[in-house]
Amino acid sequence: MLKFYYNPRSPMARRVWRGLLEKDIEFEPILIKLNGDQFQPEYLEINPFHHVPVIIDDGFRMIESIAILEYLETKYPTPTLLPKEIQALATVRMVQMVSTNELVPKVLPLIFENQDSPKFIEAKQKVDKVLEFFADNLKDNSYFGGDNLSLADIVAGTDISFLPKLGIDLSNYPNLENWFERLMQRPSWQKTELSQEEFQKFRRILIKMRQRQEKS
Repeated sequence: MLKFYYNPRSPMARRVWRGLLEKDIEFEPILIKLNGDQFQPEYLEINPFHHVPVIIDDGFRMIESIAILEYLETKYPTPTLLPKEIQALATVRMVQMVSTNELVPKVLPLIFENQDSPKFIEAKQKVDKVLEFFADNLKDNSYFGGDNLSLADIVAGTDISFLPKLGIDLSNYPNLENWFERLMQRPSWQKTELSQEEFQKFRRILIKMRQRQEKS
């Protein structure tokens, strides 16, 4: 059985978790507590970079959430999470990369900084630019790949899910807001989405980790 090393508070782990659930892949969940489990020698043998998630499938180890999702799509192609049409497929690939490279780095200042700080204001402006880009590419489609859920929706939807909890309103982008509400109705999201209370706990952990890094 596929082994899934994860922590439910990790957005990267939730990407893969949702992929597993959407594909109805049977797996053994192995919880990694982020208070030190990730630095234990036995875990570092699995992932020397001490991050979650990791999967081990028939003895084959994979790290990095997007790579894992691609692997799962290839090995377990039904139901498909990639469109066949060339431009739709390209859009899915692009949205995944924009979410990872442009959105996620700007979410961190929203977590760490006060709302009136220059870093927070700058980050929010860049987040708005990403949201506008997503809205333009989503158009009137139900999902980024068209009528069906895709890997882009899993990746971007998981990353965007932090924003309402940080006070970022999606109402300026009605099609994106409707898309997000559509995702939140899916069983895989309802099972894995963090509550506001769980998110605040995760936020406190991140702040403490940052403070320790600054002192070291």
